Amino acid sequence: MKKEAYFCAARSKNTIDVVLIPQGLHDTQNNLFTAVQDKLNNTHNNQGIAYDASLLGYGLCSNGIIGLSAKIPFVVPHAHDCITLLLGSRKKYQQHFDEHSRTYWYSPGWIDAGNQPGKQRYERTIKEYEQKYSKNKAKYLMGIEQAWINQYNCAAYIDWGFGDAEKYKKYTKECADFLRWNYKEVKGSSSLMQKLLDGDWNESEFLMVKPGQQIAEDLTGQTIIKTECKKCSFNLT
Repeated sequence: MKKEAYFCAARSKNTIDVVLIPQGLHDTQNNLFTAVQDKLNNTHNNQGIAYDASLLGYGLCSNGIIGLSAKIPFVVPHAHDCITLLLGSRKKYQQHFDEHSRTYWYSPGWIDAGNQPGKQRYERTIKEYEQKYSKNKAKYLMGIEQAWINQYNCAAYIDWGFGDAEKYKKYTKECADFLRWNYKEVKGSSSLMQKLLDGDWNESEFLMVKPGQQIAEDLTGQTIIKTECKKCSFNLT
C-alpha cells in the first residue's frame, strides 16, 4: 500500500514516518508477526524524537498480528485484511464479501508487487519450476499453484482515482481474461486510512493497544480484534 500510504501521509495534519514491510509476509503467520513486532519495537525517529503512537496498515491478516504489543500505544483498524483500508470501511468490505465472496482484489500497490494471479505470474512460475525440476514435476506443481487461484471467480480493481489508473485497470482485465474470471471496478476510498493517519481513532473503526496490552482475535464479535492483558488470561473491556 505504498502509494496509498504516502498519499494519505502527505495530507495528514500529523508528521508521519512511513515504514514499509515486504508484501506477502502474511502467507506465513510467524514471519508477519516477527517483522511487524520488530517495527513496533522502534519508538523513536532517526533524530531520537519519541513517537506518539505507531499505526498499522494491517488487518487480522491470517492471525499474523495476534499477540503484538509495544511500549507506546499503537493503533490498528478493525479489519480482516488491508482491503478494508483500500475500500474505506468495514461495512463496504462486508457488503462486497456477502455479494461476491470469491473476489480477488487488485490495486496499484498490489499490482506493482508483481505477483498477482494472471498470465505473467503463470508464465514466470512455470519457467522457474521447469528450470529447477522436470517438466512433469513443473506441471504437477502448477496444478497445486492453480488450486487456490481456482477458488476465485472475479478480479476486482480498487480505484482510488490517482496514478495511471487505466494501465492498472487494463492489467487487471487481462488477468481476469486469462483466468476466465469476471472483471469489475470498485471505487475505493482513502477515508479510513486518512482517519488512521490523522489520529481520528473512533472505537468502532480502530483498536488502540496500550502498553501492557496485546492484540487478540474476536471473530465472534463485530470488531474482529480486541485487546487483552499481556500477562493475564482474562480479556480487558
